[in-house]
Amino acid sequence: MAVTYPLVRGLLAGEDAAAAGLRVEESGYSQIRARVVAGEVTRLTFHAGDIAVAEIDDAALRALIPPQVAAALADAAAAAGVEVAFSAEPAGAGGGSLTGATVLAVVGNLVILAGVGAAIYFLFGRRVLAGRGRPQVVGVGESSVRFADVAGCDAEKTELMEVVEFLRAPERFTRLGGRVPSGVLMAGPPGTGKTLLARAVAGEAGVPFISASGSDFVEMYVGVGASRVRNIFAKAKKKAPCIVFIDEIDAVGRSRSGAVSGGAHEEREQTLNQLLVEMDGFRPNSGVVVIAATNRPEILDKALMRPGRFSRQVALVAPDVAGRRAILAVHTRKVRLNLGVDLDIVARGTPGFSGADLANLVNEAAILAAREGRLGVEQDDFFRARDRILMGAERPMVLDEDDRRLTAFHEAGHALVALHCPASDPIHKVTIVPRGRALGMVVRLPERDRPAVRRSKLLADLAVAMGGRAAEELVFGDAEVSTGAAGDFQAATSLARRMVTEWGMSERLGAIFCETPSVPGDAAVSEETARAIDAEVRRLVDAAHEEARALLRANLHALHHIAERLLAEESLDGEEVAALAAAAPPARRALPA
Repeated sequence: MAVTYPLVRGLLAGEDAAAAGLRVEESGYSQIRARVVAGEVTRLTFHAGDIAVAEIDDAALRALIPPQVAAALADAAAAAGVEVAFSAEPAGAGGGSLTGATVLAVVGNLVILAGVGAAIYFLFGRRVLAGRGRPQVVGVGESSVRFADVAGCDAEKTELMEVVEFLRAPERFTRLGGRVPSGVLMAGPPGTGKTLLARAVAGEAGVPFISASGSDFVEMYVGVGASRVRNIFAKAKKKAPCIVFIDEIDAVGRSRSGAVSGGAHEEREQTLNQLLVEMDGFRPNSGVVVIAATNRPEILDKALMRPGRFSRQVALVAPDVAGRRAILAVHTRKVRLNLGVDLDIVARGTPGFSGADLANLVNEAAILAAREGRLGVEQDDFFRARDRILMGAERPMVLDEDDRRLTAFHEAGHALVALHCPASDPIHKVTIVPRGRALGMVVRLPERDRPAVRRSKLLADLAVAMGGRAAEELVFGDAEVSTGAAGDFQAATSLARRMVTEWGMSERLGAIFCETPSVPGDAAVSEETARAIDAEVRRLVDAAHEEARALLRANLHALHHIAERLLAEESLDGEEVAALAAAAPPARRALPA
């Protein structure tokens, strides 16, 4: 049934009455029924569309009569002697032509639908087309970041300086027939300064800087991302020379599969295709340099990585000790330091820290000093901030004596195995104070940066990981071991699997690389190879477990000595652990049966 409206139907239903010279009045069901019962109505006509017209002397009352009561009204009119008539078409319609009621009803429906569609577009559609996050445009001279503000990556800054020189004076390169690279890809772990370097390039070159994220281009509507790419590059060309920075480009530039896909995958592929065309297509793109950042360069599409698009790749890594010292100097410029602070010691004690980690370290140290009401940051504040970052914040937890004793022997087992493995990193701290999710932990810090890790170091790490469970077994018996070693098992299994599948450290499998399946359940290797991998992983973990048991069994007196001191003091540093192990009484305790 077509949707109609009472006002429209009422107007049409009164056309015949008006043509007959009657005065048309709006009414309701109750009024018409009362007039019918009172005998005042001479003629009652029911029209299509639930409209009834009651003729009274020189007037006609029209009303909307619901179908549920129309039959009762007709019966009441017949009982009162009123002439009752029925019309199959709305009143005022002629012949078999399209009725005015139908036309107006359709027009009304279309008007309402158009209004709803317009409201949806203005509320949501324009926002979708404009993007969830508009690109940020930094004008000339607005970027305050310079290369002097970026430390710990001198080689990377040297390579990017050529981009700066081209943006400053392109004729220096073009007069010899050279072309500036249209794209520079910066790849590295999170926190190594990719975004900061891109802003420094814009600041040094003195050109506009347009920043966007890879996720800003991908939507559920096909074609929206490609439109955003065109808009950004059109804006960049107007501001040329200009830098376009795309952070996390792997969100839009990941490798395309050969299978036909739809939905979000089709949108991503169209967006990537548009990006490829804008970077190196038929239209010239002079004066626009694209700098992109990612921590997963291995998944990017090959077409994106070819010369002419991202012609240069700048690899960023965690800074060495000299780089960490320079980064600390940058971040402590506005921090009030006491005279006893030695940043060289802080740099040597933070191996593996990225630039973002060091910035967080300085901030945490300043917060600790301010919390205790001191006027400057002390050396110990940096050490405590480092412990908070590495081990988590201390959390109050009331443990009974049995749990504390179990935790103390577990951590003492880790520490003692690390102490007797020459290839292990030195112990920094042993604690049974709950931090984060752990009830206790042993923190080891390397004495120097290692560009490569040797097999002896990896085997030592496996033995240290199994030292906690080995100590529980020796002291409390196999029946009383706890769930505290779950994280140790996970770390040991993951390390052993990488030794077998990635680093060629398995005698059975040899120097091969076994690819990890990208989708769980997929078979990246044969079934026979998978069984061999599992067997080698188990062999390495079991051998590390036995080595840890042997070391602890031979030094059981030192294990008890360290655990008892941990129960008394809760935290020990590496030197204290070594002194306790050396000064332990020679008498050994009896092993459980």
